[in-house]
Amino acid sequence: MAKLRISIVEFLNTAPLVWGFTDGPLTGKYDLSFTLPSQCAEALRRGDVDVAIIPAIEYQRMDNVVVLPGMAVAAKGEVRSILLVAKRPIEKVKRIALDTSSRSSAALVRLLAAEYWKIQPEFVDAAPDPSEMLKHADAALVIGDPALRIAVKMDELAGKIPSGEDCCKGDPENAPVPGFETLFVYDVAYQWRELTGKPCVLAIWTARRDAMTPEILADFEASKKYGLERLREIAEGASLKLNLPASALERYLAENIHFDLEEEYLAGLRLYYEKAAAAGLIPRARPLEFFESTARVAARHGV
Repeated sequence: MAKLRISIVEFLNTAPLVWGFTDGPLTGKYDLSFTLPSQCAEALRRGDVDVAIIPAIEYQRMDNVVVLPGMAVAAKGEVRSILLVAKRPIEKVKRIALDTSSRSSAALVRLLAAEYWKIQPEFVDAAPDPSEMLKHADAALVIGDPALRIAVKMDELAGKIPSGEDCCKGDPENAPVPGFETLFVYDVAYQWRELTGKPCVLAIWTARRDAMTPEILADFEASKKYGLERLREIAEGASLKLNLPASALERYLAENIHFDLEEEYLAGLRLYYEKAAAAGLIPRARPLEFFESTARVAARHGV
């Protein structure tokens, strides 16, 4: 019997959700592949995989899929791995380069530009190279581990990235983005919180409707539990790969990223969908359909 195929985002912020599959008791049980967020969504859309952790906005662009309940990559305030880095203050930005590996974050930037920053920039797609992006645009959306690297560098140079905007000035060769000695840095998830008062849901587990069973869902829940109990171990491993301090990475996973999907976060996600639909970024804002475990079905029917 063929193994269930799972597409996983290769960034650190998904590691706790999949640690049971990659480094725990579920190792080898499923067929895992690792790629960028946008490509996880495309793999699921094409039918190349059965389950994928996809940018939250992509759920609205797919049919015949269900969401795995209680699991997400989300943030209540600062996220540190979705940054808009700019050569000038945001109100003076005329051109924004959007990381092509992003989908949800790109939509967030478009919404923030219109509703919060009150600007009408030109948006251009670009490969995820901050230095190259800023050569051709006033600002660049950087996500995932490259953004986290910038955030940690800002910590080293100027202290913690503040809630709204940080400005870094110094040696261009030692700058968070090489070649740019002056940077204005905006944490996109925090800016969303300032605009709406709600958390930001970035990615969700989504599956082909006919691929899920209660037993498979239980494995996803077990993998998440296993990972959340081992954040230090995950951070230490990532420190070697990313060449960043393990303490900073553990703090990021423990304080900046939220892995549940309770009502507060669902409310933020619903509002995001409503705003995205109103802006024409998605065709409609349909309600989330969750896969229900046997226990949840029984409870709903009073069994």
